[in-house]
Amino acid sequence: MSMLQSAEARADAPRSELRRGVASSGPVLLGTIPYALVLGAQATQKGLSALELSTMTGLNFAGGSEFAAIQLWTSPPHILLIVAVTFLVNSRHLLMGAALAPFLRDLPRRKAFPALFFLCDESWALGLADARRRAADGTVPAFSLPYYMGASLAVYATWVGFTTLGALLGPVLGDVEAYGFDMAFPAVFLVLMRGMWTGMAAARPWLVSLVVAALVYLFVPGAWYVAAGAASGLFAAWLMASDA
Repeated sequence: MSMLQSAEARADAPRSELRRGVASSGPVLLGTIPYALVLGAQATQKGLSALELSTMTGLNFAGGSEFAAIQLWTSPPHILLIVAVTFLVNSRHLLMGAALAPFLRDLPRRKAFPALFFLCDESWALGLADARRRAADGTVPAFSLPYYMGASLAVYATWVGFTTLGALLGPVLGDVEAYGFDMAFPAVFLVLMRGMWTGMAAARPWLVSLVVAALVYLFVPGAWYVAAGAASGLFAAWLMASDA
């Protein structure tokens, strides 16, 4: 009987971790829903259909670059500019992946690569924080793939679902920014940054990115402040890591 109970406990462990990941994503999802609706409504104002938007959010799954792409969307679209800005905004995933790499070392590639498709700011912050806590407690393995996938899939489903809903409701809602929904986007990132805060020394690339983006926004027409902020932050992180 004890062997049977032990086998059942091992079988239930991944499901328990999956549920824990879904539960931990709850507060983040509350902030994700409003700006997902904003993106959907903005996309319809640019002429995209709900199907086209759901395809974009499902395949790209990176809110910041999707907002940038929609803001830059014209008819006909400036494809090279959109691609360049999307690449720079999403290039932060290089640093995010590098931070996770030590915890993924023992994970088979056939599992790691599909899991990394769902890597976004929210799932990365939750997964990395949980892995660090487990490592500090001596739990092996430190990185819980079921926990990460639970959080990731919850964020993914919410993002794709509510951006599509925003596209469908956009003509009815009108200018959703008038309701203040757009404030949810920076609010979520401030919460994530607070969770990752380790002191001013580690936050210097953030400050560089903020200052450069603000200056470019004030003095350069268009959306180049997005690219400038992303590039300067990455360069500052590389430079400061080299000095260390």
